Amino acid sequence: MSELNVKFGANERSIPSPATVADAIKAFDRDALKSALAAKVNGEEVDLNKELTASDEVLSIEAIDAGTRDGLEVIRHSTAHLLAAAILDLFPGTKLGIGPALMDDPRYGFFYDIIAPRNLTEEDLPAIEKKMKSMAKQNLPYRREDIDKAKILDLFKERDEPLKCELIDEKVSGTASVYFIDNSPFIDFCLGPHVPHTGKLKAFKLLALSGAYWKGDAANQQMQRVYGTAFATQEELDAWVKQREEAEKRDHRKLGKQLDLFSIDDDYGQGLILWHPKGGVVRNEMERLLREELEKREYSFVYTPHIAKRDLWVTSGHEGNYSDSMYAPTSIEDEEYRLKPMNCPFHIGIYKSSPRSYRDLPQRYSEMGTVYRAELSGTLHGLMRVRGFTVDDAHLFVRPDQVSVEVSDCLDFAIKVFETYGFDKVKFELSVRGDAENKGYLGADEDWASAEKQLAAALKDRNITYERIEGEAAFYGPKIDIKIEDAIGRVWQLGTIQLDFNLPERFQLEYTGEDNQKHRPFMIHRALFGSIERFFGVLIEHYAGAFPLWLAPVQVAVLPITDRINEYAEAVANELKEGGFRVEANLKSDKIGAKIRDAQLQKVPYMLVLGDQELEANKVAVRERKQGDIGAMSLEEFKEMITQQRLSRSL
Repeated sequence: MSELNVKFGANERSIPSPATVADAIKAFDRDALKSALAAKVNGEEVDLNKELTASDEVLSIEAIDAGTRDGLEVIRHSTAHLLAAAILDLFPGTKLGIGPALMDDPRYGFFYDIIAPRNLTEEDLPAIEKKMKSMAKQNLPYRREDIDKAKILDLFKERDEPLKCELIDEKVSGTASVYFIDNSPFIDFCLGPHVPHTGKLKAFKLLALSGAYWKGDAANQQMQRVYGTAFATQEELDAWVKQREEAEKRDHRKLGKQLDLFSIDDDYGQGLILWHPKGGVVRNEMERLLREELEKREYSFVYTPHIAKRDLWVTSGHEGNYSDSMYAPTSIEDEEYRLKPMNCPFHIGIYKSSPRSYRDLPQRYSEMGTVYRAELSGTLHGLMRVRGFTVDDAHLFVRPDQVSVEVSDCLDFAIKVFETYGFDKVKFELSVRGDAENKGYLGADEDWASAEKQLAAALKDRNITYERIEGEAAFYGPKIDIKIEDAIGRVWQLGTIQLDFNLPERFQLEYTGEDNQKHRPFMIHRALFGSIERFFGVLIEHYAGAFPLWLAPVQVAVLPITDRINEYAEAVANELKEGGFRVEANLKSDKIGAKIRDAQLQKVPYMLVLGDQELEANKVAVRERKQGDIGAMSLEEFKEMITQQRLSRSL
């Protein structure tokens, strides 16, 4: 009998072959096997029941723990399969699409796209969840088989799964992994990994139904998408449910209407935002902060068109790789144009408008650039997912030796801005090419090595803790993703700093070096908010609509107790307005309690309650929206207090 040499942690053992991954881990530590969800063998994620047959080589095994991101992804992906198995059992004849884990969506943890014999409703979800729990208690094994393409197709044709057959035709050339849940009608064409059996799934919940299209293309068949979430423990799920209830109170769509910030009107188009005056105030302050910081960092402000000739998008690669997300072309005098989905090619045009020397670099261009993407209606969500949005976009054209310094400044910029908004928990991920060979990565190996090294150095120089994500770089270069944690613990993917080898090559960008030869610059894509709209939505929910004074649409409400105080109230309001503050005087004949309640509902930071006593003393009685009454003071004292808050952008 042959043997396997297996390394687990710092130790090495020889075990009989063939053996499963579980057998190999068990040889070291029974508790490790008991707690493991899946494992990595030589860096590849596999299930515990995968058979190891290689001989005379060392197999390095690492258990995937439930408490890690990898472990949670295994749980959620496995639960998505359990969902599909339950639906197949309850609704025979259902056709399956895809069912991934969602790791960066605060609302959901997984989904599965299906075509059931009848349209499912929200009332069906409890029955499906009950069936899932019943199957979980049965400890049904997840079984993986590596099968050649012809046999896989036969398996799915027998089960009348045309969508799966289509995927297999497109993605499989030789053999691939197929997963079974024993004693259920479910099988799936899937890379895995999964938990060893359904008993590992102890905390899950179904959440919602929505429409979807096969492969996200509106020209394809319409499906239903069933959303859910899953965690390692019931305690984690319960905490998430509580957080979700709080999130519903903070829903930016409800608060946006209540506070008169923005609206979306189907008469104008789904996913297109109408910014109301009060929302416009907040946006103006958001952009003002960015402009101040950009000026300090010597960025140039540029402005570019909203459309361009179709040929430009062919050169950039968007026509070939991104056209499904672009609006259809329009013809003008026999030439075709498209709305822009990105600002990058326009900034490239500015760079190319003049010859560049090594002395001219870096070139830093910034634009609040509005772009348009043909998102499917089922994916739209208030401000978070829209069809027209403004990117706080910047593109830096740099020499290779300038990358680290410029990236470091981008990191400082991000930290400064997010801290100003009160996001003190900022997370960083460095996505690199790693050993992946099949993701269409562009550029020379030496460029990748240099770029990854410089990004890592920039993070290290700033003493920034980060997670290195292998194989998740953009196809054109490595990137740093910036995530923030909001007031109720949700993590949002916002900023990104990306190195690009692709567009400089496609557009033949050059600069003349010290050697008088032509060289290719690197291009850095930098956006902090991702989009103004999305970040505005995050801010509304983070603050629960109660913006700090410097951001608040109305900073002070002046509230006279009786009509005879109105003249004094107007004088107070006008003096504050002359000081640059945003003020509303409520001169209605309502009782003061109603006026205070209205200002509280509008989440105005300060209320000045004025009566006979204040008029005689030439003072104002100050009420803060959270603390309540904080006492009487002169108008000058009040102005000095709020001026300091405004200038310091105090929270």
